[in-house]
Amino acid sequence: MDQAKRIRVITGESGASGGTVLYWMQAAVRTRYNHALEYAIHLANHRGAPLTVFFVLTPDYPGATERHYRFLLEGLRDAAENLSARGIPFTLCEGNPGEVAAARARGASTIVTELGYTRPQRRWREVLVEKAPCPVVLVDTNAVVPVEVTSPKEEYSAATIRPKIHRLWEAFLKPVEPVPYHAAGPVTEPPRWPGPPGPAAAPGSFHGGENRAGELLGEFLSLRLREYGELRNAPDRDWTSRMSPYLHFGNISPVEIALRAMEYRDRLLSEASESEGNQSDGTLPGSVDTLLEELIVRRELAINFTWYNECYDSYRSLPNWAITTLEEHSGDERPAIYTARQLEAGETGDPFWNACQHQMVESGMMHGYMRMYWGKKILEWTQNPRDAYELALELNDRYELDGRDPNGYAGVAWCFGKHDRPWVERPVFGKVRYMNDRGLKRKFKGIDRYVTRWGG
Repeated sequence: MDQAKRIRVITGESGASGGTVLYWMQAAVRTRYNHALEYAIHLANHRGAPLTVFFVLTPDYPGATERHYRFLLEGLRDAAENLSARGIPFTLCEGNPGEVAAARARGASTIVTELGYTRPQRRWREVLVEKAPCPVVLVDTNAVVPVEVTSPKEEYSAATIRPKIHRLWEAFLKPVEPVPYHAAGPVTEPPRWPGPPGPAAAPGSFHGGENRAGELLGEFLSLRLREYGELRNAPDRDWTSRMSPYLHFGNISPVEIALRAMEYRDRLLSEASESEGNQSDGTLPGSVDTLLEELIVRRELAINFTWYNECYDSYRSLPNWAITTLEEHSGDERPAIYTARQLEAGETGDPFWNACQHQMVESGMMHGYMRMYWGKKILEWTQNPRDAYELALELNDRYELDGRDPNGYAGVAWCFGKHDRPWVERPVFGKVRYMNDRGLKRKFKGIDRYVTRWGG
């Protein structure tokens, strides 16, 4: 069974006979399409044992802000309510996640959790494996193709990982049916929720949770998917899926997004073929292909990067050719130098850059195409490439709802040459790909509307 390849059982102590099955929910804050949750329910049912789900809230997650904690708590409330509807108790804990999880494992028969791709997540799981007095099961539920199944090594680019994923994804793009819990019953003790982290979210802000993620996905499929391939890069049209924050917090599964998009495509094409005239929509299949490329190939290239490159959040993660060329040009005269404060405030001489910085600060998201331009200009306007890299990561992690994520780490690294090839050499950038405002104006006729919307 290919789905079994998601599961890694780490043998430890035998665990308490008849003890509770624990599911430590951490990277997948959802009850739909959650392989880890369904596996934990299956274990509890098979053993006739009780099941408890818990989440450990840590007040000092590296780089997390009030915006991130608010989104997280909204997602946890959805998860708790949806678990309760399935008769499964949920507990919210506080402390160091690995230590708390290990402590809760005393008296348990098994503890199940998701695979985590970033350094803090992996450290917490290492603590759990070291200290838990029962077997630990890690389930890779946040990738379509499990990261270690795709490749045993870091991949150079999308071109090298794409054929590997394409060969495998059909086996893993399968519906995840909810397993009824054998001991389901009324949940009598709701979790104790902490107070809101800071002031209320601004109107129009993104709200976390699998329920909202499902609503937004439905809107995207019905309103924007058809023209996604054509319009996704246009900053003024905002034709993106808006799924990135929900994928980051595990509020939605990439498997669910992909399957729903493919089902929507197949249904519309079937209806078109049966209708009078037998005219199908030629844009929809291409748009779905584009979505799957972004959702699976590009996103899982980023997961591959963080999993296999221990320097994924550092300038040292760049390929040798990129570091060499950037260092050779580190002394080049810059067209402008801006301080970190000026950049954070969006106070540069470039209205396009200011607009995307303002969008990120105000909304928690920046348009995908503008994120590339944004990172390139930080490189151009900072005294040296190492400082530019650190500043880009710092701003991305602080303000983006999907900050501190493989996509963000890979996205910043791409601006400095990662997952790319050498280009024609030029000042400051060396052989790293260059972007400028003239290219924006030439490519997007409505770019001024984007500037007006966000204030450049």
